[in-house]
Amino acid sequence: MAILVDKSTRVLIQGITGKSGVQVAGELLDYGTKVVAGVTPGKGGQVVDTVPVFNSVKEAVVAVGPVDVSMVYVPPLLAKDAAIEAIENKIPLIEIFSEKMPIFDVCVVLAQAHKNQVRVLGPASVGAISPGEAKIGSIGGPNPHKVFARGPVGIISKSGGMCSEIAMLITNSGFGQSTVVGIGGDLLVGTSFSDLLLDFEGDKQTKAVVAFGEVGGSAEIEAANLMREGKFTKPFIVFMVG
Repeated sequence: MAILVDKSTRVLIQGITGKSGVQVAGELLDYGTKVVAGVTPGKGGQVVDTVPVFNSVKEAVVAVGPVDVSMVYVPPLLAKDAAIEAIENKIPLIEIFSEKMPIFDVCVVLAQAHKNQVRVLGPASVGAISPGEAKIGSIGGPNPHKVFARGPVGIISKSGGMCSEIAMLITNSGFGQSTVVGIGGDLLVGTSFSDLLLDFEGDKQTKAVVAFGEVGGSAEIEAANLMREGKFTKPFIVFMVG
């Protein structure tokens, strides 16, 4: 199995014509992820690496059909409007790559996402990868095959770089990963350790979870409480820094 992303996941990239958008589109396609559309206002009709570009999310969804994930690759001051547009079009998972997004904007996005039962990864998320299946975001860069391997260990990290570092250690130890998720290191993020632990608990492929945490916030405490309540029962290893 795996969580969040698999071979059937259909992805849209908001901001696909920007430098980061073009780069990540190529990386995803090379890995086998189904990138079905891109959106940049005023750039409709263009094509980026075989991916059709539309002027709006609504236009894209009408043209290509259902979308499972929207990746927000726009400047931080534009991220709120882009995310809200994806939420309004009922895309169930939004990954926000944009860093230094204004706190108030994040609050607005998370409130709307909660109201519409949409999950948000980020802001400042490198995305997620289910090795051998698909990936979203920049996780693993252009050479994910050198770092990630299919296996039984789930990984959650606030740090994008540590997603790859931990995965490499696990791969070199003879294991592999079910899904690796970068939740983002900003003060407010849409998906917590606890949210993902519940997902991993129900995933048959995942036999254990490793998490990389940082000082500040209550995510790690909430995860500990989840285990204390018996809602997460698999081996859980946490490394805290700071």
